Amino acid sequence: MDTTVVKTSAENKRWGGGTEPLKTSYGKMMMWFFITSDALTFAGFLAAYGFSRFKFADSWPIADNVFTHVPFIHGNYPMIFVAFMTFILIISSVTMVLAVDAGHHKNKAKVTIYMFLTILGGLVFLSSQAYEWTTFIKGTYGAVSTKGGNILHIMDGQGNQVALKDFAIAQSSDREQHESRKGLWFTSETALPSYTFDEVLAGFKANPDLVVRTTYTGEDGHKTTLSRSESLKELETKGKKVVEGANLKQNEYGSPLFANYFFFITGFHGFHVSIGIMLNIIIFFNVLLGTYERRGSYEMVEKVGLYWHFVDLVWVFVFTFFYLV
Repeated sequence: MDTTVVKTSAENKRWGGGTEPLKTSYGKMMMWFFITSDALTFAGFLAAYGFSRFKFADSWPIADNVFTHVPFIHGNYPMIFVAFMTFILIISSVTMVLAVDAGHHKNKAKVTIYMFLTILGGLVFLSSQAYEWTTFIKGTYGAVSTKGGNILHIMDGQGNQVALKDFAIAQSSDREQHESRKGLWFTSETALPSYTFDEVLAGFKANPDLVVRTTYTGEDGHKTTLSRSESLKELETKGKKVVEGANLKQNEYGSPLFANYFFFITGFHGFHVSIGIMLNIIIFFNVLLGTYERRGSYEMVEKVGLYWHFVDLVWVFVFTFFYLV
């Protein structure tokens, strides 16, 4: 009886027999699995943010009032720097596409150039995000927190927000920051604000053109500004303390929940960008050393490129949720 022997090629043996799913390699398939699972993680975070955003829509901070800083330039420029960050990350995705294409043509010189540009774009984006975090934590104008936890901003007659330092009247006080070494070993206060509430209130009373803007959004889509008499009443009856900057407990721009989401989600994305930069650097040096030239394949560039495109795509959603909606 004749016996037929079926020979399996080396390509099929990469999957232990049979044909390759979607005609792709094992490494790229595993990268797709990772990207899918990570996408679900980000989807969960953004869904939670969206729920909180619309549940507290009337008191949620407006991005144009928060992200107004540009390095080395003084003034109010809403969303300009964030748009620059987004542009840089998208351009880095383009250079990654060019690196992958050059790898398909086994053009080592072009792969090297485009990988370097991709790494540079990632570093610029990460540095920009660090600057954004710094300005967000430090704060811009300062605000007053009410007994109910709401935030009051001080405005002038032209509708421009005024920094507390521009009108607060300094008074002698015995304020002292509580530290664990001075009292209870397991607790300590955050840094004391530059001014007390009484100093802010005194300065507010001395400047009759100042009014208060609440965190509640009106029908016109802007935060509600009170009249002078209403502003005085709001400060005197509900004012509690001065808030400067943002952290996990307080936020001069509005709800502390916004700051919590901002730090966690943008920080989680920044962590992914950091990992992507490190991977790109490793691949970049392997390209310089001719590792993939000797292998006869630049597939590693393509696999890292999939991750980098994913990171860029996630930022598009983060940008939309935090800055545009």
